[in-house]
Amino acid sequence: MRNMFSTLFSISSRKSLKAFIRKSVTLLENYTNERLIRHGNALHCHLIKMGQSSQKYIAVKLLIMYLDSRKSFEIDQMLKEFKGFNLVVHNCLINANLQWGNVINACRLFDEMPERNEVSWTALVSGLLKHGYVDEAMFYFERNPFLNVFSWTATISGLLQNGLSFRAMELYKKMLRSGVLPNDITFTSIVKACIELGDLELGKGVIALIIKVGFEDDVCVSNSLVTFFLRLGEMDYARRTFDRMEEKDVVSWTTILDMYVEMGDLREARRIFDEMPERNEVTWSAMIARFSQSGNAEEAVRLFQEMVQERFKPNESCYSSVISALASLEALQAGRNIHAHVMKIGMGTNMFVGSSLVDLYCKCGNTKDGRLVFDLLPEKNVVCWNSMVSGYSLNGQLAEATKLFNCIPQKNNISWNSLIAGHLAVDNFDEAFEVFNEMILSGEQPNKSTFSSVLKACASLASLEKGKYAHAKAVKFGFHHDIFVGTALVDMYAKSGSIKSSKKIFNRMPTKNEVVWTAMIQGLAENGFAEESLHLFEEMERNSSVPPNELVLSSVLFACSHCGLVDKGLSYFNSMEKVYGIKPNERHYNSIVDILSRSGRLCEAEKFIRNMPCEAEANAWAALLSGCKTYGNETLAKRTAEKLSELAETKPGGYILLSNVYASGGRWVDVMSTRELMNQKGIKKSGGCSWIELRNRVHLFYSQDETHTQSTEIYWVLQLFNSEIQSLFT
Repeated sequence: MRNMFSTLFSISSRKSLKAFIRKSVTLLENYTNERLIRHGNALHCHLIKMGQSSQKYIAVKLLIMYLDSRKSFEIDQMLKEFKGFNLVVHNCLINANLQWGNVINACRLFDEMPERNEVSWTALVSGLLKHGYVDEAMFYFERNPFLNVFSWTATISGLLQNGLSFRAMELYKKMLRSGVLPNDITFTSIVKACIELGDLELGKGVIALIIKVGFEDDVCVSNSLVTFFLRLGEMDYARRTFDRMEEKDVVSWTTILDMYVEMGDLREARRIFDEMPERNEVTWSAMIARFSQSGNAEEAVRLFQEMVQERFKPNESCYSSVISALASLEALQAGRNIHAHVMKIGMGTNMFVGSSLVDLYCKCGNTKDGRLVFDLLPEKNVVCWNSMVSGYSLNGQLAEATKLFNCIPQKNNISWNSLIAGHLAVDNFDEAFEVFNEMILSGEQPNKSTFSSVLKACASLASLEKGKYAHAKAVKFGFHHDIFVGTALVDMYAKSGSIKSSKKIFNRMPTKNEVVWTAMIQGLAENGFAEESLHLFEEMERNSSVPPNELVLSSVLFACSHCGLVDKGLSYFNSMEKVYGIKPNERHYNSIVDILSRSGRLCEAEKFIRNMPCEAEANAWAALLSGCKTYGNETLAKRTAEKLSELAETKPGGYILLSNVYASGGRWVDVMSTRELMNQKGIKKSGGCSWIELRNRVHLFYSQDETHTQSTEIYWVLQLFNSEIQSLFT
């Protein structure tokens, strides 16, 4: 402050008027840019004292400073300094009104001007576009008599900011027809338009002109071309463009780094980072953030350690990223060390760092410390609130999550999604659907994550009505064509028994990944359409580039089992490692046991179990025991049941199957002995469960259940039906 005033009052207009004006103008520009209005006022007083406040250049700079800080009294005083019309002053007033959002006043000032220059026209058009007044902006643009590359470029950029890529491209073509050649900013903007339009051929035409005009070596234009090729999936072209660049800035390096991180080629990403000629806090932070966000938490932590060792000072963004990485690793102690350090340097109460700390503690199961961090934050944005709600939900503390959720001052779809996910995690499917319904009623727009979650809840409930409601909302909000929502719809309809609707959704999907193929093949198999499931698998192999995965092959083996296709099932199983490169897991082995047992090849099934590379689980022996029941092989059944009892002491399945085998052979004494053994071991058979959906509500019923609110009426009607049935046979 003292140095500033010593510089200020050392200015003398007597020695050199030009130097005095130049120094005053420079100081005023600095004070305006740094918003140091008090310093500017002091300089203004000094200029009045020196008799130079009315000097043309100084007066304009003073006016700009007061306009920028919206000092109305000082603005009025400065306007009195100007006699008559001043073009520069009017341009300043138009710019200021546009910055303040006074669009109508800016247009009025412009219309009243007796004369205008190219700055006047360009400033008004740009300002109108900035505030979304596209039609008004184009009205003035078309009447601009000073059209040059700057006015064309400003308008093209403004149209892009309003999401009007096609109109921006049309205006670019019109500019070329008018004979005006683009500059570097024009090309950067128009390449962005090609990206948003997703038009590779159009982009190639723009690139040809870039080379012709001579802007191919411009760093900003080259950066935009790298981004263009990346967004359109042309990775080789992107890398070639990058390698050809003689000059590279931080944007260049960060863009190409992003490409390799997104591709999952972290080795190449790290190599490029190590090649960077200059690395600062920003590039280190960007690299750590990229690795953390892409799920490579360990590498993000290593980079952070290297950054500190090289004596770079991490910023708040960097701390937030490394804490998020530690949260993914559930490295609580390392997280505590970082927490202690950020508290020491005064960043502990920063919103972004605080949100990451909340996430860290909650992911490590320590919601108590997470809540303590949350409560100590002086300012909380929606990210902070969401982190805490998500933390409670993640740890099954839904009462606390709901209570905090209701306190969020301004919820977004992530807030709602966190609560829905929490209910899903503990199988509260009805509650998850209710939260979704409240979200819709609140006016908050769901996203694809919302629909994926709520459709999963509907699938788990096997509630077709709820699923149809969610489907209708997905259509309304335009997410029904999304591949993740589409997959959830296929799964929901299949699990709700509406295989026809599931197939319809599947057939309409423009692109299909391995998840949606798996959902459809599995849905067909589990709904009794085993042959159709196998046909679809063959179609996937024939017409799709998607390779089969473990789940698909499990569904295929399930279908073979239910179709009695023993040889085909064995063929698929034997091809898993040789053809598909997939090592069979326990589920696949169990399917083969089931295939052999269902077809009566019981000895072969037993031999297969005993030759398995891993010890067979209870399900494999249960499948064999089920086959013994079907084909009446009591000797093998008893041997199998003994093995099953060793593996599953508390599971009734094996004993019940053995009891059924004895019953089918009329060995009632053995049936009673088996049941007695179950009683001695405290093993009980779970009651049968059924449900119906009535008026958008699922009603569950268990054997001998009396928990339903209308159980008295239900049993009375059931008794009435039994009496009527008995009367038919007496």
